Amino acid sequence: MSRSRLLLGAFGLAAVVDLLSFAAGFDAGHAVAKPLLMPLLALWAVLRRAPRPLVAALLFGWGGDVLLLSDAEPAFLAGMGCFAAGHVCYLVLFGRYGSRYAVPRARAALLALCYATALVTTVALLWPDLPADLRLPVAGYSLLLTAMAYRAAIRLGLFTGLGGALFLLSDSLIATGVADWPQPPAPDFWIMLTYIAAQALLAGGTLGALNARRAPAATYGEMRAV
Repeated sequence: MSRSRLLLGAFGLAAVVDLLSFAAGFDAGHAVAKPLLMPLLALWAVLRRAPRPLVAALLFGWGGDVLLLSDAEPAFLAGMGCFAAGHVCYLVLFGRYGSRYAVPRARAALLALCYATALVTTVALLWPDLPADLRLPVAGYSLLLTAMAYRAAIRLGLFTGLGGALFLLSDSLIATGVADWPQPPAPDFWIMLTYIAAQALLAGGTLGALNARRAPAATYGEMRAV
């Protein structure tokens, strides 16, 4: 078995352990498994010749994961800062390696309208219920996150776009918890499930799209060699 598959398997195992720990209320299992997720995914991406902005985004996600193990507000703000830096890396990734023609212009415009509406509506509804010192940071972070999700959807294919949408959903669940809104049963489980799926789809979708572009060039090179 290749090192790439071993790392992907280890990532999957860590994800299962983390989610089962949440379901069972086993905090120690979550504390051990969560910090392993993004480093394993980043190492897998490196072996798959991932662009540096993708690896950086995953490592900033790891920083955010570790910081959010603490319930203290400074740790929450620092974790938000790490994830914001990760979104900037994703935006650089999509701008540098994405295709402007991945989706038709009409669909891109519709997606822009949908994401803009979701951003404005969510921030407006959450604003009164957020702690005063978190309102501006949450609003700024939400703008960056939504921009990342939108660019993922229009630049690097379906799976990357789905990853961006799930990241938006995961962080929206966190924001509603901070605003003390009613939560679904086991909210932390759903937050982690959507987050893990989001990062995996962003990484896998990006690499899949880039490898699909490399394939025709490789085929042409093989034909020339013959």
